[in-house]
Amino acid sequence: MADEALSAGVVAQRLGVAVTTLRTWHQRYGLGPSQHVPGHHRRYTPADLARLEVMRRLTAEGVSPAEAARWARQAPDALAPVDISRAVRRRDGGGTTIPVGRAGPAARGLARAAMRLDAAAISETISRAIAADGVVATWDRLLRPLLVGIGERHAATGALIEVEHLVTRCISAALSVAASAGPAPGTPRVLLSCADEEQHSLPLEALAAALAEAGVGYRMLGARVPTTALLAAIDRTGPAAVVLWSQTRATADPAQLTALLTASSRPMLVLAAGPGWPARALPTGVVRPTDLTEAVSLAVALHDSLNRPAAS
Repeated sequence: MADEALSAGVVAQRLGVAVTTLRTWHQRYGLGPSQHVPGHHRRYTPADLARLEVMRRLTAEGVSPAEAARWARQAPDALAPVDISRAVRRRDGGGTTIPVGRAGPAARGLARAAMRLDAAAISETISRAIAADGVVATWDRLLRPLLVGIGERHAATGALIEVEHLVTRCISAALSVAASAGPAPGTPRVLLSCADEEQHSLPLEALAAALAEAGVGYRMLGARVPTTALLAAIDRTGPAAVVLWSQTRATADPAQLTALLTASSRPMLVLAAGPGWPARALPTGVVRPTDLTEAVSLAVALHDSLNRPAAS
């Protein structure tokens, strides 16, 4: 049994909850680690983990923590499946979970934390993933599947607006911390901007954090930047590359890109990023990266070429 015992950190990661949440469940409801070795911290056994999984599942379904704990403690066999339909009436509209496709356990745990509106667990999971895997991998494997899943549920049911707002805030905060923790970049070479009237800036924040992680200097203008304001920023700062993000077709006016290409201080590289841009309608000279990885690679390649010592 000793080799099956788990620490609080491992259990929290498996369940997709914060360690502080485990402590609360232990102190308030008695759902704590049961294995004790003299001189060591208590450890969670497989039976403990199974009870906590019941607790996590029921609270995600909307059952009060006290009631969920009662079900978890009274389960005749903590390792057997629990019929949670007896404890909670399911709502209409496609279930009460966020679909994350083929994403791994970490994404599913994050989705459960999102349904609980557990900001601490969401933030902890994202920060841990960025520290371990980097911004790009965290975005592709963890954050993007969650955001797509929330969008799918909202489109089907009209629900989860509160979930989207909380998750967005947590992701934005984590990306901001990651950007500030990156190596000190040199002269800003990249200008990041959303298209006119485009309000979805989170993917652009992910790009900013990834560039900071790679040591590429950038300036971020953010959401809803009119073309005139973007041109003014280009004239003032002279960026080598401009990334213009559009989430939807409604904000993807190719005339904005044409304006960049004909600007008096034309950037060396103009990237039309985001699903809003129609690939066949882009002006000649505009590059449309397929994903975050490609956008970072293009920016890094330009940065490296501009900082390469001139041949003597």
